[in-house]
Amino acid sequence: MDKGRLYWITGLSGAGKTTIGTALYNKIRTEKPNVCMFDGDKLRDAYGGAFGYTESERRKGALCNAKLCRLLTAQGIDVVCCTISMYDSVRDWNRANNENYTEIYLKVTMETLVKRDKKGLYSSKADNVVGVNQSMEEPKHPDILINNDGQEKVEDIVNKILATVES
Repeated sequence: MDKGRLYWITGLSGAGKTTIGTALYNKIRTEKPNVCMFDGDKLRDAYGGAFGYTESERRKGALCNAKLCRLLTAQGIDVVCCTISMYDSVRDWNRANNENYTEIYLKVTMETLVKRDKKGLYSSKADNVVGVNQSMEEPKHPDILINNDGQEKVEDIVNKILATVES
Protein backbone atom coordinates (compact mmCIF):
# COMPACT_ATOMS: atom_id res chain seq x y z
CA MET A 1 0.00 0.00 0.00
CA ASP A 2 1.27 3.45 -0.88
CA LYS A 3 1.86 5.80 2.01
CA GLY A 4 -0.23 8.92 2.23
CA ARG A 5 1.30 12.38 2.21
CA LEU A 6 1.30 14.69 5.21
CA TYR A 7 0.94 18.38 4.39
CA TRP A 8 1.92 20.06 7.67
CA ILE A 9 0.85 23.71 7.45
CA THR A 10 2.29 25.75 10.28
CA GLY A 11 2.30 29.42 11.21
CA LEU A 12 1.01 31.72 13.90
CA SER A 13 -2.65 32.34 14.62
CA GLY A 14 -4.06 34.36 11.72
CA ALA A 15 -1.39 33.29 9.22
CA GLY A 16 -3.98 31.68 6.93
CA LYS A 17 -3.40 28.02 7.79
CA THR A 18 -7.06 26.99 7.73
CA THR A 19 -7.89 29.05 4.63
CA ILE A 20 -5.00 27.62 2.62
CA GLY A 21 -5.40 24.15 4.13
CA THR A 22 -9.07 24.01 3.19
CA ALA A 23 -8.33 25.07 -0.38
CA LEU A 24 -5.51 22.51 -0.59
CA TYR A 25 -7.76 19.78 0.81
CA ASN A 26 -10.50 20.61 -1.71
CA LYS A 27 -8.05 20.58 -4.63
CA ILE A 28 -6.48 17.25 -3.61
CA ARG A 29 -9.92 15.75 -3.05
CA THR A 30 -10.88 16.33 -6.68
CA GLU A 31 -8.28 13.73 -7.67
CA LYS A 32 -7.92 11.57 -4.59
CA PRO A 33 -10.88 10.81 -2.31
CA ASN A 34 -8.59 9.43 0.41
CA VAL A 35 -7.70 12.74 2.04
CA CYS A 36 -8.62 14.38 5.32
CA MET A 37 -8.02 17.73 6.92
CA PHE A 38 -7.31 18.67 10.51
CA ASP A 39 -7.53 22.14 11.98
CA GLY A 40 -5.62 22.75 15.21
CA ASP A 41 -8.58 24.30 17.02
CA LYS A 42 -10.89 21.44 16.02
CA LEU A 43 -8.31 18.84 17.05
CA ARG A 44 -7.99 20.56 20.43
CA ASP A 45 -11.77 20.32 20.78
CA ALA A 46 -11.80 16.66 19.68
CA TYR A 47 -9.28 15.84 22.42
CA GLY A 48 -11.85 17.11 24.92
CA GLY A 49 -9.69 19.80 26.45
CA ALA A 50 -6.89 17.36 27.30
CA PHE A 51 -4.31 19.97 26.34
CA GLY A 52 -4.08 23.48 27.69
CA TYR A 53 -2.15 26.47 26.45
CA THR A 54 1.10 26.29 28.40
CA GLU A 55 4.18 25.56 26.32
CA SER A 56 4.49 22.00 27.62
CA GLU A 57 0.79 21.29 27.01
CA ARG A 58 1.03 22.75 23.51
CA ARG A 59 4.07 20.54 22.79
CA LYS A 60 2.21 17.42 23.95
CA GLY A 61 -0.82 18.31 21.85
CA ALA A 62 1.33 19.03 18.81
CA LEU A 63 3.03 15.65 19.11
CA CYS A 64 -0.37 13.93 19.44
CA ASN A 65 -1.46 15.71 16.26
CA ALA A 66 1.67 14.49 14.49
CA LYS A 67 1.15 10.90 15.65
CA LEU A 68 -2.50 10.93 14.59
CA CYS A 69 -1.46 12.15 11.14
CA ARG A 70 1.14 9.37 10.98
CA LEU A 71 -1.52 6.75 11.72
CA LEU A 72 -3.53 7.95 8.74
CA THR A 73 -0.67 8.42 6.27
CA ALA A 74 0.51 4.87 7.08
CA GLN A 75 -2.88 3.71 5.74
CA GLY A 76 -2.49 5.58 2.46
CA ILE A 77 -4.55 8.61 3.45
CA ASP A 78 -3.27 12.09 2.59
CA VAL A 79 -3.57 14.49 5.53
CA VAL A 80 -3.64 18.28 5.51
CA CYS A 81 -2.89 19.39 9.07
CA CYS A 82 -3.19 23.10 9.89
CA THR A 83 -1.66 23.79 13.27
CA ILE A 84 0.55 26.33 15.02
CA SER A 85 2.88 23.63 16.38
CA MET A 86 5.88 25.93 16.37
CA TYR A 87 8.31 23.37 17.78
CA ASP A 88 11.38 21.94 16.08
CA SER A 89 10.99 18.64 17.94
CA VAL A 90 7.54 18.03 16.44
CA ARG A 91 8.62 18.94 12.92
CA ASP A 92 11.72 16.74 13.34
CA TRP A 93 9.48 13.87 14.50
CA ASN A 94 7.31 14.35 11.42
CA ARG A 95 10.32 14.22 9.09
CA ALA A 96 11.66 11.09 10.77
CA ASN A 97 8.32 9.27 10.81
CA ASN A 98 6.52 10.29 7.61
CA GLU A 99 7.92 9.10 4.32
CA ASN A 100 5.93 11.71 2.39
CA TYR A 101 6.16 14.81 4.57
CA THR A 102 5.77 18.35 3.29
CA GLU A 103 6.27 21.18 5.74
CA ILE A 104 4.65 24.44 4.73
CA TYR A 105 5.43 27.53 6.78
CA LEU A 106 3.13 30.52 6.42
CA LYS A 107 5.16 33.48 7.55
CA VAL A 108 3.25 36.67 8.26
CA THR A 109 4.27 40.02 9.71
CA MET A 110 2.94 40.93 13.14
CA GLU A 111 1.24 43.94 11.54
CA THR A 112 -0.79 41.61 9.28
CA LEU A 113 -1.56 39.23 12.16
CA VAL A 114 -2.95 42.12 14.23
CA LYS A 115 -5.15 43.19 11.27
CA ARG A 116 -6.46 39.63 10.85
CA ASP A 117 -6.95 39.04 14.57
CA LYS A 118 -10.35 37.26 14.39
CA LYS A 119 -9.87 35.63 17.79
CA GLY A 120 -8.72 38.82 19.51
CA LEU A 121 -5.47 37.18 20.59
CA TYR A 122 -3.10 39.95 19.58
CA SER A 123 -5.21 42.72 21.09
CA SER A 124 -5.79 40.90 24.38
CA LYS A 125 -3.61 40.75 27.45
CA ALA A 126 -3.52 36.94 27.32
CA ASP A 127 -0.27 35.44 28.51
CA ASN A 128 -0.28 32.31 26.32
CA VAL A 129 -0.09 33.78 22.82
CA VAL A 130 2.53 32.02 20.69
CA GLY A 131 4.81 34.54 19.03
CA VAL A 132 3.91 37.29 21.47
CA ASN A 133 4.62 36.12 25.00
CA GLN A 134 5.09 32.40 24.48
CA SER A 135 8.13 31.04 22.69
CA MET A 136 8.08 30.12 19.04
CA GLU A 137 10.61 28.05 17.17
CA GLU A 138 10.39 29.35 13.64
CA PRO A 139 10.81 26.58 11.07
CA LYS A 140 14.42 26.57 9.89
CA HIS A 141 14.09 24.38 6.79
CA PRO A 142 10.48 24.22 5.64
CA ASP A 143 9.89 22.54 2.30
CA ILE A 144 7.78 25.53 1.31
CA LEU A 145 7.98 29.03 2.78
CA ILE A 146 5.12 31.35 1.96
CA ASN A 147 5.10 34.99 2.97
CA ASN A 148 1.36 35.25 3.41
CA ASP A 149 0.73 38.92 3.95
CA GLY A 150 -2.02 38.92 1.31
CA GLN A 151 -0.13 39.52 -1.94
CA GLU A 152 -0.78 36.03 -3.38
CA LYS A 153 -4.15 34.50 -4.10
CA VAL A 154 -5.04 31.36 -2.13
CA GLU A 155 -5.41 29.40 -5.37
CA ASP A 156 -1.89 30.41 -6.45
CA ILE A 157 -0.47 29.32 -3.09
CA VAL A 158 -2.21 25.94 -3.37
CA ASN A 159 -0.87 25.49 -6.90
CA LYS A 160 2.64 26.37 -5.68
CA ILE A 161 2.38 23.74 -2.91
CA LEU A 162 1.19 21.03 -5.29
CA ALA A 163 3.82 21.93 -7.93
CA THR A 164 6.57 21.68 -5.30
CA VAL A 165 5.32 18.27 -4.12
CA GLU A 166 5.01 16.93 -7.67
CA SER A 167 8.49 18.04 -8.73
